[in-house]
Amino acid sequence: MISVLVVDDSVVIRRLVTDVLSADPKVRVVGTAPNGQIALAKIAQLKPDVVTLDVEMPVLNGVETVRELRKTNPTLPVIMFSTMTSDGAEATVAALAAGATDYVTKPANAGSVNKAVTEVREQLLPRIHALCGKPVYAAQPLRPATPVKRPQTSTGPRKPVQAVLIGSSTGGPEALRTVLTRLPATLPVPVLVAQHMPPVFTTMLARRIDQEAALRVVEARDGEPLLPGTVYIAPGGRHMEAAKTPGGAKVRLHDGPMENHCRPAVDVLFRSCARVYGSASLAVMLTGMGQDGKRGTEDLVALGAGVLAQDQATSVVWGMPGAVVSAGLADAVLPLGLIAENIVARLPASAAATGREVARWK
Repeated sequence: MISVLVVDDSVVIRRLVTDVLSADPKVRVVGTAPNGQIALAKIAQLKPDVVTLDVEMPVLNGVETVRELRKTNPTLPVIMFSTMTSDGAEATVAALAAGATDYVTKPANAGSVNKAVTEVREQLLPRIHALCGKPVYAAQPLRPATPVKRPQTSTGPRKPVQAVLIGSSTGGPEALRTVLTRLPATLPVPVLVAQHMPPVFTTMLARRIDQEAALRVVEARDGEPLLPGTVYIAPGGRHMEAAKTPGGAKVRLHDGPMENHCRPAVDVLFRSCARVYGSASLAVMLTGMGQDGKRGTEDLVALGAGVLAQDQATSVVWGMPGAVVSAGLADAVLPLGLIAENIVARLPASAAATGREVARWK
């Protein structure tokens, strides 16, 4: 049985979330709280398995609550409950940076109770079950990469890397920050990222990481060229592809059907890069629920592209990277803290840096 503490200053939302969770026979709501201050006391008393936490509350808001909680409890799963607004998205990204585990968005149509119940059930319950399936990642010492034997899938030498592709979902915002802030400004290739997030949230994520990273980090725009030393994050609600044009590779955004219940989808991005870059691609699969990206990785591997996967110990949820590893598609399975170093090591020799140099770019 998974025990949950529901924290929200709205009586209506507390009741809605409680009713939805209580309908699941494997979940038990052990308490509620109207603000962060009361929540911290109840967490110490009730010791829940997971907390759902409103972003905007009086007395102690969601971001402040996460910061306080992480001083004494670094691993308790915390799912932020956010509004689909610029302020809500900015606060949610800040909460994730402070140590929140994941987030869901509040129902957009408060006038329809049935629709609100469905939205909460479909967003929240899978995350609760996934996050409580294993201990959540807390900072650990770096370990050597796990070697992986991958069958030979193409003939001839692998081409020098021309693009780095990253897929991520649950736990991804902070995993992305860890990887991207350790890459040098002189990175000689573009980085394309598909992170499962709604509109507005990806804008705030790109801005936040750009402030910390040596690389330029942007939310991708349709038609812009894919340039070295720049990270392109797919906008929430839109698929992103690499497109080959006479003037070079460019970003292509579109509103095609969801894949794996996602838009942007990692599979869409990876397939397009298989067409444009082929074996000169380097795919990186980070933490996330589900199997989005596995089929696209298969296309890349069939052409001889390299693949790195985050290991289980440092993943919030080992769904997406686990699917790639289980299918035998990864060259190496790595702790999160070693992924940037391995990306740089796989670039052309003239641009590669030592692990010590990578560490300086944190």
